[in-house]
Amino acid sequence: MDRANQSAPRSNAAAARLTRQRRTPCWSSIVAAQRAKCASGCYSRDMIDPSLVEPEALRPLRRTEYARLVDLGCFDEERVELLYGMVVRMSAKGPVHDAVIQRLNEILVLALQGRAAVRIQSAFAATDASQPEPDVAVVPPGDYDDGHPSEAWLIVEVADTSLLRDRGKARLYAEAGVNEYWLVDIQHGLVEVHTDIVDAVYTRVTPYRPGDSIRPQRFPDVEVRVSQMLR
Repeated sequence: MDRANQSAPRSNAAAARLTRQRRTPCWSSIVAAQRAKCASGCYSRDMIDPSLVEPEALRPLRRTEYARLVDLGCFDEERVELLYGMVVRMSAKGPVHDAVIQRLNEILVLALQGRAAVRIQSAFAATDASQPEPDVAVVPPGDYDDGHPSEAWLIVEVADTSLLRDRGKARLYAEAGVNEYWLVDIQHGLVEVHTDIVDAVYTRVTPYRPGDSIRPQRFPDVEVRVSQMLR
């Protein structure tokens, strides 16, 4: 066999490898395509219908995996959080929602200075498969440059259009060992206080209305009037 015939198979193999490389998209192009689909609000018709996926076929994201996606910038233009392994879009915020958070932040920061850190809409390492971003979290004092806090003494969610989801988060926060969870219900003008965890479930839910005051279990010297939050 002459040299030309010997080189022909090698040339064909190299061409095949090059073709495969061209057909295989890189990770950055996949992310860009996914962002475009999300931004347009529509998905390709050849994508599988989520309703056809058997529950046992789903593989939830771990919090560490979600953190890597965040670092890669996959969700830079979206407000999302990780709940039980699923990436969930967060509800839009209205002015009343933000005003309640602002007032509560001012109250707690002044009352708890030096005793606790008050974090606003920041990530909370609840479990290995959940990283919510509660509206207010009262956590042990300290720096959290190396990781999100995994302990919270009090968490507050302010609910307007997100009432059902935020009420469902009580299960998650109880499983994470958060001793007290406040749900500020803007629509009905009250605050639900969830306490007394037994077997990872809050067993006591107490409603507070304007005219009532709430004292956090961890800091009973601090008094928060419902009328200070809801006006």
